[in-house]
Amino acid sequence: MPAKPVILLIEDNTDIRECASELLELEGYEVYTAADGAQGVSLSRLINPDLVICDVVMPIMGGYEVFNQLKQDPKYKTTPFVFSTAQSERGDIQKASNLGVSDYLIKPFDDQTLLACIRRHLEVV
Repeated sequence: MPAKPVILLIEDNTDIRECASELLELEGYEVYTAADGAQGVSLSRLINPDLVICDVVMPIMGGYEVFNQLKQDPKYKTTPFVFSTAQSERGDIQKASNLGVSDYLIKPFDDQTLLACIRRHLEVV
């Protein structure tokens, strides 16, 4: 049996974090969660996720800093990194894209949008 894909979900909103985590676990993913960016960076170094979903605006360390810290490490160069945020202006999306963020989920998003995004980046059909 192949190993479950490992997803790191970094989200400061408890409701979003718990609902998304539960959904992803039911879909067969191994999910680790962090409530802020600093926790997320530390946890990522322990679990080596296959994909990171990260809120942009969080206490302690925001999504852009998380992205920059992880992408400085060669082992995360090809790890898909998805921003999850309510910032839906075209400029925000373009800024993330220019930096190399893999995808951009605009909150609120539904279950199918989240799952489609993950499948797209993990090549799970």
